[in-house]
Amino acid sequence: MARLFSITPYQALRKARRTGQLQASPPAVLAGSFIVLILIGTLLLVLPFAQQRPFGWFEAFFTATSSVTVTGLTLIDPSRDLTRFGQFVVLALVQIGGLGFVTFAIIAALTLGKRVSLRYQALALEAFNQTSVSRIRQTALSVLKFSLAIELAAALILMLWWWRHAPLPHAAWMALFHAISAFNNAGVSLYDNSLALFSHDPVVTFVLSSCIILGGLGFTVLADIYHKQSWQKFTHYSRLILLGTLVLNLAGFGVFWAIETSNDATLGSLPLAQQGLASWMQVVSTRTAGFTSLDITQLRESSLLLLIMLMFIGGGSLSTASGIKLGTFIVLLAVVRSYILQRREVVLMHRSLGAETIQKALALLVVSGALVCAGTFLICLIENKPFLLILFAVVATFSTAGMDPGLTLEFSTTSHVLMIMLMFIGRLGPLTLVYSLGTQRHSRVRYPEAQMQVG
Repeated sequence: MARLFSITPYQALRKARRTGQLQASPPAVLAGSFIVLILIGTLLLVLPFAQQRPFGWFEAFFTATSSVTVTGLTLIDPSRDLTRFGQFVVLALVQIGGLGFVTFAIIAALTLGKRVSLRYQALALEAFNQTSVSRIRQTALSVLKFSLAIELAAALILMLWWWRHAPLPHAAWMALFHAISAFNNAGVSLYDNSLALFSHDPVVTFVLSSCIILGGLGFTVLADIYHKQSWQKFTHYSRLILLGTLVLNLAGFGVFWAIETSNDATLGSLPLAQQGLASWMQVVSTRTAGFTSLDITQLRESSLLLLIMLMFIGGGSLSTASGIKLGTFIVLLAVVRSYILQRREVVLMHRSLGAETIQKALALLVVSGALVCAGTFLICLIENKPFLLILFAVVATFSTAGMDPGLTLEFSTTSHVLMIMLMFIGRLGPLTLVYSLGTQRHSRVRYPEAQMQVG
């Protein structure tokens, strides 16, 4: 019988004592890095000068986990319960968690003139979802350059816009915080009711929604746009993600606006132009960012279901977004289309997809769906709340969208622990977590094909 684990934790520790090196798979190292970062963030947030209003260890741990996983859910009010130092800690956790520990590690190694070791290469391949070692350095540098350029440009525009009504230091801090939070798809806001205050503001809506979209495209797509600057020269993947993002945002925007335009508790009482701005910001933010321009608790059930689907899909690979990823969703649609048309090959824009890509997409869908179902089932057992709102909260947590339907503060500690687990798994990726626990083994044995009845 094949062993499930290539090396047990006990064996890994014994070997580490003997050789001075800890043997672990790249996903396990990534998971360990996130855990260490969460613990450091927790210790910093419980410091007296980080708290404007006292809160406990668990609230700090929940906030640190939410920040590192760029979820944005909190059991505290960052604008009232945290000092400027505490807010800076949250912002730093969001930035590091969004761009990834590996990016900073590789950039540091390159800055010092060191070669990236084989172990770090494997770690980077896993983190960046790449297959070519030669592209690691270029990808890592692109991640940092694009991120800083977009964040600083957005912060500058917001600072100048908000400077009209606030002192420059305050406007600069608020602009920087929200630009970084938006690009990293964290959705943490220092304003009451998230971005509802700016639902009528076209500048804030355009800047922050642009940050969210760019952060959710993925760094390989951004690098493609920057270097090639031509639709014909873009890679097959980049074109698919750009088209998918456009269609998903526009379709979601139109459907959401049509549903809520007659709802006086949300869009119905707003002027037409403000309805459009609020709808656009809400739909764009739903795909893992978590900002809200409307009161989520007042939405129609059909709108909640639409937002659940958008959150579950998420953004592009190698991005600050989570969910099953847009690329996975496109592959699944192509598989269904090929089956309906009775084609043996799965084709996307005149390119066929390999069996490994299809299997990975299907596995990710099943694992993600199972985790969402399990989380919803357990919280339904614990909490006496409406099912759709619990499902919304679970999907928002797993996809790291962090959009709160008004239940987070009402949940028990047990439910909060489950939410922490979902945030962590959702950020790392279900398949990454499964890979870190098991061993990939390729058998040379081939079995005869069986006929299995499906459907």
